[in-house]
This record gives sequence, C-alpha cells and structure tokens, in this order.
Amino acid sequence: MDEKEQRSKAATVGDYEFRSVTDATYAEAERKKVDYLRHHLDTRKPEAVFALYCKAITDNFFKTPIGTDFLRELRTYLIEQADYSPEEVPAIPININFESKIRENLSSTKKRVEPPKEKEKLNPLFVSVVLNIALAIGVILMFMIALKTDNPNILNYENAITNRYSEWEQELSERERAVREKELELEMGDDDL
Repeated sequence: MDEKEQRSKAATVGDYEFRSVTDATYAEAERKKVDYLRHHLDTRKPEAVFALYCKAITDNFFKTPIGTDFLRELRTYLIEQADYSPEEVPAIPININFESKIRENLSSTKKRVEPPKEKEKLNPLFVSVVLNIALAIGVILMFMIALKTDNPNILNYENAITNRYSEWEQELSERERAVREKELELEMGDDDL
C-alpha cells in the first residue's frame, strides 16, 4: 500500500472521504455518537425522537455529513412514520458556506487557464506624431479654403467689404451719370420747344 492509499483510508469514514485526517477524526467521533444514539433511541416513542432531533439541531450537535445523514434519517422517520408534518419538523441546517468554496474552486480554475496573449501595442510617441501631422494638414487645408471662398470671413473680410463698397460706388456713379444725361436731354428738349 502506498502513502496516498494510507492517507485515503485514514480520511475515509463511512461512505465519505474527507480532505484531511482531522476532518475524518471529527466524523469518526460523530459516527460513534450516531451508533450510540441508534442503539439507545426508542423509535416507538416519536416524542423522544422529535425531542432528540430538535435538541441536536438547536445545539448544532452534528457538523459532518455523518451526523447530517443521521438527522435526515430522523426527519424522514418523523414525517413518514410518526405522522409529523414537514412544517412541524425543522429543516436540517447546513453550517458550510458553499458560496466561498465555489468561488475558491472557480478562482483556482481561472489560475490554471492561460490568459490570452496581448496584441502588440503601438508606440505612443508614434501615434502622437501621426496625429499631430494629420491635424497640421487639416489646419492648412482649412486656411486655404477660407482664403479662396467668396464669403467674407476673418481672413478676407476687409477685402470683401472694400470690394463691395467699390461696386456700390461704381453703380452709383453710373446711375448718376445716366441721370445727368437724361437731365441734359430734357433741358435740350425744352429749349427746342
């Protein structure tokens, strides 16, 4: 027999194999208590069985699966044979927090899984230079568009306003000349009469 088999036999009590010899020792002590109670418990007196069951639960007398199995047997006897209702017989409390154990098992599983390889990241300096060049080209294009447009803007508003006033002045001069010519024609037409 190798060492692993010896440890396994030392940690086995009844149908259960415990993770440590200490847990198996507690379970063995509970097995002896269960054997004693089975030998001395009179199942012809359901009140005594019910009292023992309630006392074991309130005092948290059993902590291993060996004791929990015995409590389950007593509860089944009380409900099926002693005519107690399931509401009258308290449920068997479980004193283990499974959530933390499950979380531990999941975290140990995650540790064994290799994380995916990270993609190569671009050099931040390279990204910055490329973005700055693109922005500079954008600004130059905006200035060129602003200079070539006919609409007045901050770059060409003075020229646009001067050109507009020059056009108005020229139009007014042409109209004034046209009016003077008409006046002269009219004056000459009056002299002929």
